[in-house]
Amino acid sequence: MSTTMLDRAFGHPHGLLGRIGGALMAFANGPEEEHVVAVARLTRTETVLVVGPGPGVGLAAAASRAGVVIGVDPSEEMLARCRERAANALLRNGSAADTGQEAESVDVVLSVNNVQLWEDRAAGFAELYRVLRPGGRIVLSTHEKALPVPRHRLAAEAEAAGFTDLQSWTWEPPRFSGTAAQLRAWRSDAGRS
Repeated sequence: MSTTMLDRAFGHPHGLLGRIGGALMAFANGPEEEHVVAVARLTRTETVLVVGPGPGVGLAAAASRAGVVIGVDPSEEMLARCRERAANALLRNGSAADTGQEAESVDVVLSVNNVQLWEDRAAGFAELYRVLRPGGRIVLSTHEKALPVPRHRLAAEAEAAGFTDLQSWTWEPPRFSGTAAQLRAWRSDAGRS
């Protein structure tokens, strides 16, 4: 499959290839999505932002546990799949670097298999830090083989954006996806100085 076809199926899904890619993502990434939601330990009082929810498996899992769930994705095809899975979620076109959220408006940010698609990771981390309330947390996961940098460097990039108490580990999904690199970090209560 050519790079253009892969991008149309998985990177920036649209059309028939996007629908096929979405179905494959829902199947292959489902356990990882559920795991990230469990790691985040969401509560009914929290507002959660899901960056790049793809076909909406993790978005639906978050919506079943949190008070308010917002999904931002640049693909209209994936937003349509999200509407099917999580009708109560708020959805908008956006990205990690441009969420459309007010400053300090969310308690938790989740993202699965999306960080490798961020055109500017520094801008993405800065935006996610900006939208988190003081004391808020971020949980990211991606296929380790798809990361453009080693996971310790990804953690350093998050730290450079202001995140604290970073934790990074790997997790083995039960399906054929391969090892997932995961990161959890917090926006300090004091905010950025």
